[in-house]
Amino acid sequence: MVKVNGKELDVAGESISEFLKSTDYDLRVIAVERNEEIVLKSMYDKTILKDEDVVEIVSFVGGG
Repeated sequence: MVKVNGKELDVAGESISEFLKSTDYDLRVIAVERNEEIVLKSMYDKTILKDEDVVEIVSFVGGG
């Protein structure tokens, strides 16, 4: 199980790209952190989620 934004999900074995395709996140305005390290967008295809990983996905919102 992988903890994503505090929820346990059965997505171990998927790449970050594969996981994100199954969500409604706008890839242009998010940042992904895995185990307290930022994952570069260029690494989403190569980064495979593993059991016990902790992932945080943050959306950026403009405004002023």
